[in-house]
Amino acid sequence: MSTEHLVLGELTDFITGRTIVDTHDERVRQRIAQFLVEQKGFSTDDIETRRRLSLAFNGQRGVVTIDFVITVDQKTFAIVMFGPGSVVTRERSTLAAARLIEKEYAVPFAVVTNGQDASVLETKSGAVAARTLDGIPSKVEATTMIRTIAFEKMAEERLEKEKRILFAFEVLAARECDEFTCSL
Repeated sequence: MSTEHLVLGELTDFITGRTIVDTHDERVRQRIAQFLVEQKGFSTDDIETRRRLSLAFNGQRGVVTIDFVITVDQKTFAIVMFGPGSVVTRERSTLAAARLIEKEYAVPFAVVTNGQDASVLETKSGAVAARTLDGIPSKVEATTMIRTIAFEKMAEERLEKEKRILFAFEVLAARECDEFTCSL
């Protein structure tokens, strides 16, 4: 059984202050949120939680939830996606999400973490910038970096490929778990 589905009660979301369902996975997300604010200097106003990205592919529809969307100077600077287990196996889908979440440009940084390990990825190249949560740029660093970043949209042909990748890794995988594997 996945720990995502084991409900432990309710808790208060660190970013929004709303009451949400308490699960093991949600507790890790809350620690990540606290880290972003307390260690990296972002304000709760800089961080949007649980942004939904709708996808359509081959006549099928699905939704991917981006755990944290970090904004600096009115531009989305980074996304952070949480998933238990191996971080490396989620790098490609996290890059796809960062390339798709904004309509006008690819988000500069994509972070995937299990709460302990992390990959901080440069979205444009896909290169690994850091392998720890500490490698996430702070708000001060991000404010400086954002001045030199070219916010560019990827080619439509490439965006279609990114949709396929994200759909397969996140939507189809979740459906398989919900409909088959996790229901055993």
